[in-house]
Amino acid sequence: MSEDSHSITALLEQWRSGKQEAGNELMELVYRELHQIASREMRREQREHTLQTTALIHEVFLRLCGSAPVNRTDRAHFFAVAAQQLRRVLVDHARRVRSEKRGGQYVKVPLLESDGQAWQFDERLLTLDEALSRLEALDERSARVVELRFFAGLSETEAAQALNISVATLKRDWDFARTWLASRLR
Repeated sequence: MSEDSHSITALLEQWRSGKQEAGNELMELVYRELHQIASREMRREQREHTLQTTALIHEVFLRLCGSAPVNRTDRAHFFAVAAQQLRRVLVDHARRVRSEKRGGQYVKVPLLESDGQAWQFDERLLTLDEALSRLEALDERSARVVELRFFAGLSETEAAQALNISVATLKRDWDFARTWLASRLR
């Protein structure tokens, strides 16, 4: 386990025991890595996406730490919860943008990029979220594997640790989830 992993685990324990300053130190320690995860996720989004990486990471921070400390045990578990929150923020944002009262069927485009045509909103993220929700109903652990590997970018070992399963089991779940999702997303 790396020094950062030990530090994160220790800070999580202190935070759970009521030391608010440990929560602040934890955020300073993981901010850069969460920002990298969010940046990678935003690169997957459409060019005209209206949510900025910094806003995304700050919203995830608010959801992770806005209330009392949640029972996270170690680095892998912390990033597993962060992946779930990242997915929720992106999906919530996509739903807000799509809502009819805000003209959600159109993408906001800077005037200089507009050719006079309204662009249709890309609903791939909402489709993926819907498929993941269906997968979760079928096989919850496989859905968690997708969140950890795809959204949080955890390695196989880290994801297996977060789920308390073997790497071989994780690989089987990952293969199943990718095959199942591919068949639903075609």
